[in-house]
Amino acid sequence: MKANQERLINLLLKKNDKLSESLVRTWIELLWDDFETTQAKAGRDYLGSDMTERIVQQWVESYGSRLDEFVANNPKYKHFLNQENNKYQ
Repeated sequence: MKANQERLINLLLKKNDKLSESLVRTWIELLWDDFETTQAKAGRDYLGSDMTERIVQQWVESYGSRLDEFVANNPKYKHFLNQENNKYQ
């Protein structure tokens, strides 16, 4: 799983140069956990980390360049992503 997440971190760093590496790590962890938690709550069978990686990769490909804009519109996640001189407050 760690290698899967490292690939996604590198991908997101390439997609969005406005995010620091630590913030990108946080994003990947949030997206990863969100997908797996949602699947579990829905009662779906666990399909493994490769499936999770594919889904998160799709999200990064589609939305990665705009993730820095997400916090402004979704204050629910501010406390997870707040760093670097309170950049998102």
